[in-house]
Amino acid sequence: MANSEAEMDYAEIYTASDTLDPSAIFHTLYDVVGFVLYMHQQIPSTVQDMNVEFDDMHSQYKQLEMDLETEVKASFRRKHVSKMRDIKVGIKRLDKLMTSLLHIQTAIKIMINEIPTLDGVVLALGASPLRPLYTYVLNFSHGIAVSEVADEFTRSKVADGLSRKAIRTLISKGAGSVTYPGPIKLFLLIKAPSSFNQPTHFLPKRDFRFNRKVVPLRLLFKCRNQDQEVAATTSEDLIWFQCRHVIKGIAMNTTPEE
Repeated sequence: MANSEAEMDYAEIYTASDTLDPSAIFHTLYDVVGFVLYMHQQIPSTVQDMNVEFDDMHSQYKQLEMDLETEVKASFRRKHVSKMRDIKVGIKRLDKLMTSLLHIQTAIKIMINEIPTLDGVVLALGASPLRPLYTYVLNFSHGIAVSEVADEFTRSKVADGLSRKAIRTLISKGAGSVTYPGPIKLFLLIKAPSSFNQPTHFLPKRDFRFNRKVVPLRLLFKCRNQDQEVAATTSEDLIWFQCRHVIKGIAMNTTPEE
């Protein structure tokens, strides 16, 4: 038997209806993904810092390659090769994670553009989405309508504001206060019309149920102006889809084999 809604730990976030544009929804969802990973010690620093670090490592490696082509002294060449080896280990450590994050970004953008009314988004951390250790649910009251298709999801002040509200609320509800000592997986699931068809990024998960041993933490995004909300799609038309891109946390304070 699945958890009833009454068993969920609710937290409501109110916002003006015109602030829930594709950009704000995308950045809020993605920032929550990054926050959940960081607070559960699945990544060593924030996603933004990791992006900077990853880009810097690639730049340093490329520069060392260029320097190596002109360096003739054996001692300096050995030093350059040693530095390149260390940087390559760091790149290898982060590469799969960063690729997964990029795929998740793409999947969220497609989801926002393809589904006219968003309903439920679930982040489940654990061995599988059916046996999660932690579950976070993001709902949009009565299916917030995404009225425009976005080609560029540019971050705005509105997006930053909504994202900060969501993260502050998660912190106030104790998100990440209990961590798992080791790498775990993050699964993304969405509730969408059965007609939603994006097999490259999402697969139907009709049998998805919340693990009754885990009480989900639910953020409910509600518009202050109720007249601006749209009617929800009937429950018969909505099914669960699982994102094919799974994010696996990296082992902290360890170095993989070369």
